[in-house]
Amino acid sequence: MLIAHLDADCFYVSAERVRNGFLCEKPVGVLGNQGACVIAKSYEMKAKGVKTGEPIWEAAVKCPEGLYVKRDFRWYEVVSREMLAIVRERSPCVEYYSIDEFFLSVEDPQPERFAQEIQREILQRVGVPVTIGIARTKTLAKLVSDTAKPFGALALVGEQAERDLLAKRSASDITGVGHRSATKLASYGIVTCLDFASAQPALIRRLLTVVGEKLCYELRGERTMPIQTQRPLHKMVSRGGSIGKPSPDPAVQWAWLVRNLERLIETLDYHGLMVGKLTLTLEYKDGPDRSSSVRFDAPTCRFDVLLSGVKVMWERMQFPGNLYRMHHIASELQYPGSRQLSLFDQPRRNDDRILDLMHAVNERHGRFAVRSAATLPLEEIYADDAHSFEICDIHGKTCF
Repeated sequence: MLIAHLDADCFYVSAERVRNGFLCEKPVGVLGNQGACVIAKSYEMKAKGVKTGEPIWEAAVKCPEGLYVKRDFRWYEVVSREMLAIVRERSPCVEYYSIDEFFLSVEDPQPERFAQEIQREILQRVGVPVTIGIARTKTLAKLVSDTAKPFGALALVGEQAERDLLAKRSASDITGVGHRSATKLASYGIVTCLDFASAQPALIRRLLTVVGEKLCYELRGERTMPIQTQRPLHKMVSRGGSIGKPSPDPAVQWAWLVRNLERLIETLDYHGLMVGKLTLTLEYKDGPDRSSSVRFDAPTCRFDVLLSGVKVMWERMQFPGNLYRMHHIASELQYPGSRQLSLFDQPRRNDDRILDLMHAVNERHGRFAVRSAATLPLEEIYADDAHSFEICDIHGKTCF
């Protein structure tokens, strides 16, 4: 059995073009971070030199004729799930890796034709161009699809063909090998993917842990990373990110802390998880990064208990500077199921009814229809639908 990696071409831009044909064949940039940065671009805009992550004011100089649109992750999820449905019609084993990438098993004796059929079907039924790479393992398949972009359909069959590809690609092209890892590998003469595949697995394990060793075997065509049809159990759940324009205002900072805590609790509720430990990280423009943790007497997902923990951490770390990024990280998670209660478990209280009512209202009228008053300083954010949904709020993906 072979594995295919399907990757949508310029997905956010392609999704915008699905609902607005005027954008087709024009330089298009999708803006994130409250409209401040280009988070995705069309090939036409890329040809003008605009880079992902570039501030809008710099992108507009390079590409003044560009069309810039706000991101809409809610719409992108709709398009993504339409693509996923088509892929599942064609393969019994599919991994929803990310919003625009899937892995799937290939049993067709003519893999390239199989890839072209899926490619054609997604373009006709959804309107999104995709690239598909097929090989013996997930890591090889992803390298093949990266090589075949845009709108390619390529099957890599035979060890010599694999060696030829690996010799042309840098080790840093492998998903999971970042800049620091690549530097470490280079100091041992491991520069290309072929160097990586030919190295002693024990050496790779020493340099990059067991994760790197698995990649080494994957590059050799030995499968160590199966297709995951269900998302693995969470070891931790995180919510947060940039707050857009850096702010020194404690009321605004606290409002963002509460907003991200509410998003975290929403995800915990969806999976039925409770938290044993909560960590808060804060990043200031004009001060060092800060981090603090609290442990709870008993696992919980109650808003009031978690909020008390956040208050304690914030008081420890608060700094009179411009805060621009934060994360709540829930760990020591407890999954649904029967368990022995401890002396510290809190009994159900009458105010739980208020929380239940809030969940019911939001379920019916939309996320954050009812929310904490502490988030009032962010009224501008809540008035803009573009901020009501984030890519990491999409459930079921194995990535993130």
